[in-house]
Amino acid sequence: MTLDPRIARLVNLVHCALHPPPGGGRIATALAMGLLCHVIFAAAVLAMILAMFFGMSQSLGRLPWPWAGLANLCLLLQFPLAHSMLLTGRGGRFLARILPGPYGRTLSTTTYATIASLQLLFLFAFWTPSGIIWWQAEGAVLWVVTLAYAGSWLLLMKASFDAGAEVQSGALGWMSLMAQRAPVFPDMPVAGLFRIIRQPIYAAFALTLWTVPVWTPDQLILAATLTAYCLAAPRLKERRFAARYGARFAAYRQDVPYMLPRLTASRQHAPDRRTDAQ
Repeated sequence: MTLDPRIARLVNLVHCALHPPPGGGRIATALAMGLLCHVIFAAAVLAMILAMFFGMSQSLGRLPWPWAGLANLCLLLQFPLAHSMLLTGRGGRFLARILPGPYGRTLSTTTYATIASLQLLFLFAFWTPSGIIWWQAEGAVLWVVTLAYAGSWLLLMKASFDAGAEVQSGALGWMSLMAQRAPVFPDMPVAGLFRIIRQPIYAAFALTLWTVPVWTPDQLILAATLTAYCLAAPRLKERRFAARYGARFAAYRQDVPYMLPRLTASRQHAPDRRTDAQ
């Protein structure tokens, strides 16, 4: 029985990280970066889930108005702007130089995940609430909306796994450093939710923004702004994929819709099971 390539990559990466070549300084650096990345990642996810569940009405921000509005605007814009910039070629070179010494390039995916997690943590933990609540689900409606909210997060987790959990979580960089090898990136994702739409991560994240049980002006501004980002940002990603994968991506793009699944039956893109050399 052939192991799913998504799982096979993770198993191979973990196996290599658990059996590292000698090098105390390298191993210590990898473990420290891995711990830092995953702690901040977990804190950011928890802050996002809780803050949006309450419609951005419960957070640590306590600035007086109108300064709170300016601070909230800065918190809201810093994520999409910096997130997109770091995904460019220039951003990648910057990530490789953040950590001094010979490990910066190998750790760049871990560094990127750490920075993105910090951005999200600041946004959701330090937002200053307006104090206005328009609508709050109660009774059976609360259960239905909460299930939809949980389902949106499960879809986001599934899409992240399909895209490459080791990259999305930041594990690829520090585990590759542990194993003393160059990071091996996943091939063009076409399996799982990527068989249905080309951008399931962005679509699932947008769903989390609109399935909350409490609605406030804060949540509406957040949802509208980040949804616009989710619709526009993948266009830049697809340009990189078109340059990297050429005809393969062109055929995939022609067959699989961008963000919304087709309502009528259509030929599904057969996933390419080739993987990068391990």
